Amino acid sequence: METTQADPVIAEVRAVRDAFAAQSDYDVGEMFRRIQEMQDESGREYVAYPARRIVEGSDESLAV
Repeated sequence: METTQADPVIAEVRAVRDAFAAQSDYDVGEMFRRIQEMQDESGREYVAYPARRIVEGSDESLAV
C-alpha cells in the first residue's frame, strides 16, 4: 500500500481554519457571527437568495 505525502497547502488551510475556530472557542454560532462581521466590514456586496419553499407533493430530495 502506498502512503500519501502531506500536502503543504492543505496543511496550511487546516491550520488557519483551526486557529480561527480556536479564537471562538470552537463555538459555531460565534464563528458564524464573526464571519458575518468580517463580511460587513469588507465593504463588498454579497448576494443572498431567499429560501426555496418545498412544494407539497414534490420529491423533497430535489428541493434545494
